[in-house]
Amino acid sequence: MPKVTICIPTYNRADYLTYSINTVLRQTYEDFELIVCDDGSSDHTPEVVAAFQDSRIIYLRHPQNLGRSLNMGSGFTAARGEYFIKFDDDDGLTPEFLAKTVPILEQEKNVDFVCTDHWIIDKFGQKVTAATQENSSKWGKDRLQQGIIPDLQRQTFSYQSLQVGSTLFRYQSLVDVDYMRSQADGCEDFDLLVRLALAGKQAYFLPELLMEYRFHGGQTSLKQAVHFLQAKLFCTESYHFNDVKLEEERVKKTAFLQESLGIKLIEKGENEAGRVLIEKASQLSGKSRRARLGLLLSYLPLNLRQLAFQGFRQLRSKDYTEQVRAV
Repeated sequence: MPKVTICIPTYNRADYLTYSINTVLRQTYEDFELIVCDDGSSDHTPEVVAAFQDSRIIYLRHPQNLGRSLNMGSGFTAARGEYFIKFDDDDGLTPEFLAKTVPILEQEKNVDFVCTDHWIIDKFGQKVTAATQENSSKWGKDRLQQGIIPDLQRQTFSYQSLQVGSTLFRYQSLVDVDYMRSQADGCEDFDLLVRLALAGKQAYFLPELLMEYRFHGGQTSLKQAVHFLQAKLFCTESYHFNDVKLEEERVKKTAFLQESLGIKLIEKGENEAGRVLIEKASQLSGKSRRARLGLLLSYLPLNLRQLAFQGFRQLRSKDYTEQVRAV
């Protein structure tokens, strides 16, 4: 049996998948299997995988699209390794990722998963140093010390410092929390890490850039934004923290998500559902300026309303993620 299972869920990204698989095959630690779970791709993904002719690659192709969570779950179920990592089909690992993370799990028996920092790469696969540094700072990775993370619930829920794609897990630890929840489709990584923290699992942080996370073109559609907010709202409503301050933060975050989803539904034309959610949010944390603006815009004709929303978005300054994607 292989010591490590690496899982790459994929869907219609054959051109990027070649890059991702190559980063796995270049690992200096070689006791692994690679499971590529294909969610019914209609491009040339099968030919890309077949071209590698490497016995360590297991190709799971679904004839029909299952959705992100179920596709990821299929790779997890098929895994045989004691340790497990999953990352997206446009990302990659640096050659030393397994060589540096496996020994920690081997030596630290009380550690359930090892998290690392990661590079930001552009659509061409080039490392972007400035964006990498800004990303580490934004999510608090530059403030984490090497070793056991003492406040894991806060790091996963409040700061969202950790990332699943740059983390090596004990497989059994993921089994203990039932791995991915289909209701969290779109924010499964956030949900998984929070539930591991709530379950009392131990995490170790290794402050080295050992994974590559790609930013590339393409804007999130309104439909995708609604789907994501619905999933994240499901998550925050399902948690409960014994820590009073964290629980207060959970309630505030839930209200913010209700408000955000309500505004997106209004932009989409689902006025009544949007207004109901904004009202629910205001009962938890009051009515914000953006909520009042969203309610006001809900009385405009749909075409004028959507133009107004687009105009407000264009007024925002671009952050580092948008700057890299624009290259």
